[in-house]
Amino acid sequence: MRAALVVAVAGVAIALSSCSSGSTPQAPRADSTAPVIAPGRPGEQARTLSPDEAATAVPSATANAADVTYVQDMVVHHRQAVDMALLAPTRAESAKLKGLADRIQAVQGPEIQYMSTWLREQEQAVPAHHAGHAGMPGMATPEQMDALKAAKGTEFDRMFLQLMINHHMGAIEMSKRVLTGGAHIKIEELATDVSVEQSAEIHRMQQMQAAL
Repeated sequence: MRAALVVAVAGVAIALSSCSSGSTPQAPRADSTAPVIAPGRPGEQARTLSPDEAATAVPSATANAADVTYVQDMVVHHRQAVDMALLAPTRAESAKLKGLADRIQAVQGPEIQYMSTWLREQEQAVPAHHAGHAGMPGMATPEQMDALKAAKGTEFDRMFLQLMINHHMGAIEMSKRVLTGGAHIKIEELATDVSVEQSAEIHRMQQMQAAL
C-alpha cells in the first residue's frame, strides 16, 4: 500500500509542477485538491486521501523496533515451516500435499535469505538456528515436531495440514501486527506478501483436509 502511495504522491508533484509558468518545479501545496488514492490491504477497499493525509502517508525508509522484531521472529517462523516441508517427500501420501510442501520451500527459503540480508543491512542480529520461539504464534512444539517426523502416509498428511494451517495463521497474525506498528516500506511490502500468500495456502490446505 505504501509503495503505491509513493507513486501517487509523486504523480501529484509532477502534475503541479507542470502547471507552473516557470521552469522551477513547485512543491505540492497543502491546499491542492488533486486526489491521492490509497489502495486497501487484502480484503479492504481503496480510499481517497486528502493532500494533508497524503503528506503523512509517505512511507519511511527507517526501521523501528516493530519492524526488527517482526523480521527476526519471522526468520525463526519460516525456518520451522521449511523444516516441516522437508519431511513431506518421504512421508506424505498425498501428491497435492507434496506439491504444497515444495511450494512452501520455494517461497519461504528465499524470504529467509531476504530477511537475513535486511537485518544485516540494519546492523541487527540474525537469529541463530534453533533459536527459541516461546510465545510466537503458530509455532509447533518440539513434541509436535517429533510426532510429525515419526508419522507416515495419511497420518502424516493429517498432522502436517493441521500444524501448517496453525503455522500460517500465526504468520498472518504477526504480519498484521507489523502492518499496524511498523514503519519501513520494505517490511510492510513483505508482511503484505506473507499475508496474501499464506491466506491462499490455508484455503488450499483446508480443501485437502476435507478430502482426507
